[in-house]
Amino acid sequence: MQYGLTEEQEMIAATVRSFVEKEIYPHEELVERTGEVPQEIAKEIKRKCLELGFYGCNFPKEVGGAGLNHVEFALVERELGRGSMALNHFFGRPQNILMACNPEQHERYLIPAMRGERMDALAMTEPGAGSDIRGMKCNARRDGGDWVLNGTKHFISGADHADFIIVFVATGEDQTPRGPKKRITTFLVDRGTKGFTIRDGYKSVSHRGYKNMILEFDDCRLPDEQVLGQVDGGFSVMNEWLYATRVTVAAMSVGRARRVFDYALEYAAEREQFGQPIGKFQGIGFQIADMITEIDAADLLTLAAADRLDKGIPANREIASAKLYASEMLARVTDAAIQVYGGMGLMDDLPLERFWRDARVERIWDGTSEIQRHIISRELLRPLGA
Repeated sequence: MQYGLTEEQEMIAATVRSFVEKEIYPHEELVERTGEVPQEIAKEIKRKCLELGFYGCNFPKEVGGAGLNHVEFALVERELGRGSMALNHFFGRPQNILMACNPEQHERYLIPAMRGERMDALAMTEPGAGSDIRGMKCNARRDGGDWVLNGTKHFISGADHADFIIVFVATGEDQTPRGPKKRITTFLVDRGTKGFTIRDGYKSVSHRGYKNMILEFDDCRLPDEQVLGQVDGGFSVMNEWLYATRVTVAAMSVGRARRVFDYALEYAAEREQFGQPIGKFQGIGFQIADMITEIDAADLLTLAAADRLDKGIPANREIASAKLYASEMLARVTDAAIQVYGGMGLMDDLPLERFWRDARVERIWDGTSEIQRHIISRELLRPLGA
C-alpha cells in the first residue's frame, strides 16, 4: 500500500475529528452520568451529520452515500472512536448488509436508512450462541405462506433506537459428516410487528448510554417479502456484507487510544515531581514511547487490512490481526495512561477511567480475541494441510 494519506483522506479525517470534538465531546459527561442520550441531542447530531454529507458515508453514491472506500471509511471510524459510542451512533452508518435489499426493500428500508429517516440494528447473538452462529436457537418455520419466528436475541446494540432489525435465524438443518448443520436466513423485522418485543438488556460497565437490548420473538409472523437475500442464504449475505466489520472495531480502538495518549502525553509534560516534568523520568518516558509505538502499529495494521479490501485481495487474516492487535493495544494504552496519572487516573473527574472500562468490551464483540487468533492460525495452517 502507499504509506501516507492523500490530501483528500487527510481532510476526511480532520473533518470527522473536528465534528467529534465540537458535537460529541460536550455531551459525553451527561451521557456518562445519566446513561441516556437525550432525544434532542441525538436529533441534532443526526441533522448536523446529514448537513455535513457524512451520513451513510459507508454506502456507494448510487444509493445516496458518500462512496468512501474501505481505507477512507476506516479513517472515519478511527476519528469517531475518539468520542462516546452512545453519541456517535447518530453519526449514521447503516449496516452495509442493506445493500442486499431487493428493489422493493430498497424503497422501504435502504433509502429511508440512507436519508436518516429510519434506523437499523443487527441481531445475531443469543443467550446460548455468541460466536457459534450455527448454534443459534432462534428459528423461523413455514406456516402457510408466512414465516413464524420464535426465540430470543440479546446484546443487540442500537435496537433501542432502531425502526427495524436485521435478524439472523435458523430456518432448517442439514445432516453432514460432522453432525447437524443449521441453515440461516436473514429477515427484516419492523419495530411494532405483532409478536416482536424489544426490551432493555443488561447494565454494562462499557460504553454507558450505548445500550444492549433483548429481542423476543413469540410467534412473530412475517411474509416472504421480509427475507433479506435468499432463504437459507444468511451466511452468504453475512460473508459478503459483514466481512469487514472487524476493521471498524480496530479503527475505533486506534482512535480512542490516540485520545487517551494525548491525555497521558500532556500530563507527562506538565506534571512535575522532584523539580522536573515526570516525562523526563525513564519510567514514564519509556511508557510514552511504548504507547505511541503500539498505537502507530495498530493504525498501520488496520489501514493495511482496509487497503487489501479496496484492492480486492483476500484479507481475512489481516482483518483478524488488526482487530486482535488494536483491541488489545487499547487495553494496554488505557491502563498505561492511568499509571502515568497515578491515583487521579481512576477518579471520575477525568475521562480515563471511562476509557479504561470502555476498552474491555472491544476484545469481546465482533469476535473475541480467541476467535481472531483461531482465524489467524487457521488461515496460516490450512495451506499446509493442517
